[in-house]
Amino acid sequence: MSIRSSGRRTGAGAAALAIGASALLVPTAAGTTHAEPLPPRPASSVDASLLHRPGTHVRARQGAPALPDDVSALSWLVADVGTGAVLAAHDAHRRLPPASTLKTLFALTALPHLPGSGRHTVTDAELDEVPEGSSTVGLTADHTYRVADLWRGVFLSSGNDAVHVLAAMNGGWDVTSAQMQAKARALGARDTTVVSPDGFDAEGQASSAYDLAVFGRTGLADPAFAEYAATADAQFPGGTHTDGSPTWTYGIENTNRLVTGQDGLGRYPGIIGVKNGYTSQAGFTLIAAARRDGRTLLATVMNPQWGGANAVYEEARSLLDWGFAAAGHVDPVGSLAPPASPPAAPPAAVVAAGAVTPDRLHVGAPMLYGLSAAFLAAVTALAGTAVLRRRRTGP
Repeated sequence: MSIRSSGRRTGAGAAALAIGASALLVPTAAGTTHAEPLPPRPASSVDASLLHRPGTHVRARQGAPALPDDVSALSWLVADVGTGAVLAAHDAHRRLPPASTLKTLFALTALPHLPGSGRHTVTDAELDEVPEGSSTVGLTADHTYRVADLWRGVFLSSGNDAVHVLAAMNGGWDVTSAQMQAKARALGARDTTVVSPDGFDAEGQASSAYDLAVFGRTGLADPAFAEYAATADAQFPGGTHTDGSPTWTYGIENTNRLVTGQDGLGRYPGIIGVKNGYTSQAGFTLIAAARRDGRTLLATVMNPQWGGANAVYEEARSLLDWGFAAAGHVDPVGSLAPPASPPAAPPAAVVAAGAVTPDRLHVGAPMLYGLSAAFLAAVTALAGTAVLRRRRTGP
């Protein structure tokens, strides 16, 4: 396992552009007010480019524990939920199939519009499109369900039938997919491509350990999301009255084994969720969060390469244990904080001239917006100078 310390990487073109515009850089605003819960921003910025480099990254101080050597996942990340600081990561931006961990983004998108107090009568059409082989909670057409029960079907049973019904209530499958894509970009999650909102394998669908960590952290800022994600078991209606109340129920359990402690794993100390997943293409995936001694940490693990069905939980356990032990002994290697505002495209003249683009620079959003502001200010100043000269010399 190669471990690299961080350092700010900018090309010569970026340095020249920054020097030329340094006198005109201005602070950027925090952006527009969000109607939906967003996680807090970190106290200080960190180099956003480091996590885009392959390999394992950690900035260990003296006394820091060694990273666990039993983690085989293709991609993983450990972060502090409160600050958004990424403590360590391996191939954090590698795009991989997310499986049902993508349901966290679905919940971020639809949950604010579909509160648990509502009711809905399920139709055959809503269930017809559920893929064969999906995990389901057991919805029945013509039954009226409380929306809170539908959400428990999503979080506990990873029910694709519940996702299809809620997506229909949210405006439809395609509308929900587009909303999820927009939500991901607004949060700075740029590795995610949404094709199937339930996380079922679909051509082109992908996310990353970084993006999944962003979704998990953002979701925990919403009390309803956090409550569903932490629920270990519940009674689900097998039959319902017209008001959605059950005529009889059956038990459902959270499929996240760190929450339930099933299969000999034991419940992880301080666990508060969030979501697991599995498909044949994605392998096992997991977003896991836990709280201890006033700190909340989150680990994402994507596709362990050995160890069977429990490996994803065991590897997340090892990473969380390391994160809690490393408190005060590591410096951030990245941040999960959302961007201050939507990223702006570089000026056409700059792109045409072959200058370094933001994607190649890998610099943080505030720097990019500051440079954009500097560019506009410079253009305005030049235009003003040209007008003054014209007035002085005449036509």
